[in-house]
Parts: sequence; structure tokens; C-alpha cells
Amino acid sequence: MRAVGLLLLLLALCGSGAQGELQEKASTDAAEEPTQQTTKQTTPDIWAEVRALRDMVVELNLHMELLQRENSDMQTRLSSSESRIKQLERENADLMSLETRLTATENRTSGLETENAVDEIVEEAPSVNTTRLSSNESELLISKSRIETLERENAERKVAFYTGLTDAGHVGPFNTATTLKYSKVFTNIGNAYNPSTGFFTAPVRGVYYFQFTQCGYQKGYMGVQVYKNNQRIMWNVEYKEEGRWEYFTNSVVLELMAGDEIHLVLPPSYSLYDDSNDHNTFSGSLLFTL
Repeated sequence: MRAVGLLLLLLALCGSGAQGELQEKASTDAAEEPTQQTTKQTTPDIWAEVRALRDMVVELNLHMELLQRENSDMQTRLSSSESRIKQLERENADLMSLETRLTATENRTSGLETENAVDEIVEEAPSVNTTRLSSNESELLISKSRIETLERENAERKVAFYTGLTDAGHVGPFNTATTLKYSKVFTNIGNAYNPSTGFFTAPVRGVYYFQFTQCGYQKGYMGVQVYKNNQRIMWNVEYKEEGRWEYFTNSVVLELMAGDEIHLVLPPSYSLYDDSNDHNTFSGSLLFTL
């Protein structure tokens, strides 16, 4: 009996243990089932997003390729435009050169035609056209004379000179008034100044500007007198002590007629000093004609 009881007790324990295992397995299966469902629901969403990103990358790559092609096309068009501009500039320069040459050729041809026409007239009918030819020659001589006059007047309107006195050192003192001859000519446009006489001669009527600078080194008086023709119009004087340099500069504006003369005179007992440094200068120019 005791053995039978023990056997029944063991059977009861085994049954309760098997039932516990079955209950535990059932609860585990019940817990894993929602997780599997969640995984099954999440996995398709991730792949969908990956495919969408892939599509976006492909689209961006296509867009970048399109932009690169457009940029390349624009660079090609720009290079072509620059080449065309350079070609047009060269063609324009060539056209200008050709136009200049054509104008020169036309002028030369016109001159040759005129000369040829005159020669033909003289050869074919010298007796009939002598009077007419003489008239044309007279007109030509008059025109030539007028041109020469205009050229001379134009040249006379360009007057300017700048001179230095000497390289000899001390000038004076002298016992009599002495005309100063500024022998070093640096500028003499119009050749109105004569270095051999020291005289400036006005080529045309106008208003002239003259300037002179004087320098002395010896003790005593230094200075110059300005003469228009034979009339003294200015006297400049300075007294200096021995052993030091002394300078002064003055200027004058004069209305002159054609042929009027201007020169500078060193008074008696006055002295100046000049050398290669050009301490004494005399200059002038035509401001405007009248």
C-alpha cells in the first residue's frame, strides 16, 4: 500500500510539472507572436524608404549630369563667341587699313587723272586751249601763293625762345652800355631771336611775354635795362656785397608790331656772372596775335 501511495504521488507531481511547462510554453508563444507581427510590419516600411532614397539619388545624379552638360555647352558657346569677337576685331582692323589705303589710292589716282587730263589737253589742242590753260595756271599760282602765305602765317604764330648768356664767367663792368648777347640758344621756335646780335624781332603783331633772370658775384651793381627798339622800358638794379651770389628775376608783357625789336642792355659799371650752370637766362613767347 505504501508503494502504491508513493507511485500515485509521483504521477501527480509529474502531471503538475507537465502542465506548468505547457502553460509556460503557451505564454511564451503568446508573447512572441506580437513581436513577430511588429517585425513583419516594420521590415516592409524600411525597404520602402531605402528604395525611395535610391530613387532620389538616381534623380540627383541625373540632374547633376544635366547641369554639367549645360555648363559644358555654355563654355563652348562662350569660347565660340570670344573667338568670333577676336575675328571681328581683326576684320575691322583690316577694313580700316584697307579703307586708309583705298583713300590714299583714290587721292593719288585723282591727282594722276588731273595731271593726265592737263597733258592731254596740251597735246591735243595747244592752240585752242592756250588761253584756258594760262587761266588755270594763274589760278594754280594764286592758290599756291595763298597756301604759302597761310603756312608762313601759321609758322609765324609759333614763337618761343629760351637762351643762356655765356660760359665765360664774369661779364663787365664796362665803361659804356653794352647789349647782352645771349649766345647759348636752347629753344628758338620761329627763329625770332638772333644770338649774334642779342635782338628778338617780332614776326607778327601780337602780345608777347618776356622773362629774364640775372646773377652777379662781384661787389657792386648788377642788373639790366630792357629796350623796345630804341626806347628803354624797364631798368632793373641790385647792389650786392662781394663774395656771395645774388639773383633776381623779372618779366614783362608787351604789345609789339611786326618788326619791333627787344633786347637787354648792361649799364656802365654793372656786372653779371654766368657759366655752364646758366645763371643768366632770357626767354620769351608769343601769347596771341592781334
